[in-house]
Amino acid sequence: MKLKPALMASLVAAACAAVAPMASAQETKVAIGISGWTGFAPLTLAKEAGLFKKHGLDVTIKKIPQKDRHLALASGDIQCAATTVETWVVWNANGVASTQIFQMDKSYGADGLVVKPGIEKITDLKGKTLAASAPGTAPYFGAAWILKKNGMSIKDVKVLTLEPQPVANAFLAGTGGIDAGMTYEPYLSSVRAKPEAGKIIATTIDYPMVMDTFGCTPKFLAENPKAAKGFADAYFDAVEMIKAEPKKSFEIMGADVKQTAEAFEASQKFLRWQDKAANQKFFAGEFQQFTKEAADLLLEVGIIRQIPDLTKLADTQFIK
Repeated sequence: MKLKPALMASLVAAACAAVAPMASAQETKVAIGISGWTGFAPLTLAKEAGLFKKHGLDVTIKKIPQKDRHLALASGDIQCAATTVETWVVWNANGVASTQIFQMDKSYGADGLVVKPGIEKITDLKGKTLAASAPGTAPYFGAAWILKKNGMSIKDVKVLTLEPQPVANAFLAGTGGIDAGMTYEPYLSSVRAKPEAGKIIATTIDYPMVMDTFGCTPKFLAENPKAAKGFADAYFDAVEMIKAEPKKSFEIMGADVKQTAEAFEASQKFLRWQDKAANQKFFAGEFQQFTKEAADLLLEVGIIRQIPDLTKLADTQFIK
């Protein structure tokens, strides 16, 4: 039986309409919050290279300063985020329930304390002005950690709230009236390249306390376990893609932070992205040890008023 063209067209349209919702229903829509930090770049790669889509995810990436990321998580504006391990302690202590599901990177010199020429050692900073992001962020925690390891306290310096990029810019321009500042890649390398503007007196090679993880709200994880597994798998795929296709990967990741592939490649040398095997090793012991020490310091400097249940801060089922 032959069908009239008009009828055939209507049947095809109806069939497409029926299939379309099924296709889109396979992809879980989710918004995630990150910053331009080099360590988070594999998430950008996963999106741009179609790796999230491959694992059933329709991801929107939102650039949100670390100091505000928990607010976006609490409001539902985002469902997942990337941040440093100790930050999850702060968020949960302040009532923003969130659970880490995989480790992203470890900093090997990608975060650092920059000082003006003439300052030779950490103890020289007593009474000086130190610029860092707001309390509860990684740069602030990093400053407190470094000072404590040198027998000092964050109370021994005058803290000026300033984000990592403006910190680097202030040193390069010789403005801002700051004696020291916490910043990270890709901004740290700009100071590294201009030693007359300031010197890097300490990095995470000397003080290994910056490691990033990815996590989501408990509600999202409970309702979307396949999506959570998809996030971990897409991230590990991105790490493998960087190894297999470095030039293409660096171009994609660099473009997101307005860097050339060459500049991005240079900045990523100061960190290590963590594959599945590294994740399994990390969560088998180092994670618990570091989280406990970090929580004690956060309590000591007044960032949190009480330590949350540290046993509930991670769910490792998605990295198996």
